[in-house]
Amino acid sequence: MPTTVDAYAAPSATEPLVKTTIERRDVGPKDVLIEIKYAGICHSDIHTARGEWGEISYPQVVGHEIAGIVTEVGSEVTKHAVGDRVGVGCMVNSCRECENCLAGEEQYCLKGNTGTYASVDRDGTVTQGGYSTHVVVDEDFVLRIPDALDLATVAPLLCAGITTYSPLRHWNAGPGVRVAVVGLGGLGHMAVKFAHAFGATVTVLSQTLSKKDDGLAMGADDYRATSDDATFRELRNSFDLIINTVSAPLPMRKYLGLLALNGTFVSVGAPPEPMEVPVFALFNQRRSFAGSSIGGIRETQEMLDFSAEHGIAPETELIRAEDVNEAWERVLRSDVRYRFVIDIATL
Repeated sequence: MPTTVDAYAAPSATEPLVKTTIERRDVGPKDVLIEIKYAGICHSDIHTARGEWGEISYPQVVGHEIAGIVTEVGSEVTKHAVGDRVGVGCMVNSCRECENCLAGEEQYCLKGNTGTYASVDRDGTVTQGGYSTHVVVDEDFVLRIPDALDLATVAPLLCAGITTYSPLRHWNAGPGVRVAVVGLGGLGHMAVKFAHAFGATVTVLSQTLSKKDDGLAMGADDYRATSDDATFRELRNSFDLIINTVSAPLPMRKYLGLLALNGTFVSVGAPPEPMEVPVFALFNQRRSFAGSSIGGIRETQEMLDFSAEHGIAPETELIRAEDVNEAWERVLRSDVRYRFVIDIATL
């Protein structure tokens, strides 16, 4: 029989989250039952619950930064055992058969991966996310959390971490590579930490200098205000790679002008409305404009292991479950340094 668990859900696109119960499926032969200890709050949760990225069904439980403990495994599970520290990120399944899945890039499944929430699961039900006490996930989409990482702060690595790690790895950030990070929020602060750990020279481009001390402490070599036009004049043709973490339209001509020869602007921030890209700005210096999603399961595990090895962790603020609506409002005001994590024990 399915298991009834406590959760916080969005009853509609316009109402606050409310405490409720949801049903979790039986633990199948390849499934893992996870007692969720901590769940990160991602801006994507808000976009999705409020219908800003398309219509969804309600009630909807969001949350795709999940850290917890295995409490039950199916009869055929080989990768995880009861008592293991594990995590779940933005997806819980994929077709497993297309060329992208076979290449370990399940996030780009040609048939569409199954999101941790607001997706249609293999049994035809809608997936419900991590703002809940338990979740049942196929073992292949469950990550091992190294002992060196604090369970209370690790959850944001499962989205904010891998979303920035993946493009930095793909575009070869490392010694001698000049990286700029646009925005120092939940994603941006992880991009700075990873780029620094890879050995790149890192500059933060933020609207103001209010977080400059934080950025430099996280490993940035320079910190510039984009509200100052001098920034764009002085840094023209300066960067090999720009990681944009801001989910708002940008004046792309100015930002593309910051790229050096063969430089690439990669957007991981996702504004609801289209961004205009002036093509002539790409012609100059043979620049590229690109996007990147999360990482595959293999790369996400690599990111967790890299974080443990290099002592990298998100900067988090732990909140009680009943404070989730206030936390969402603070996310919208950019009033968090740098990621909220829900203590699920309070649910």
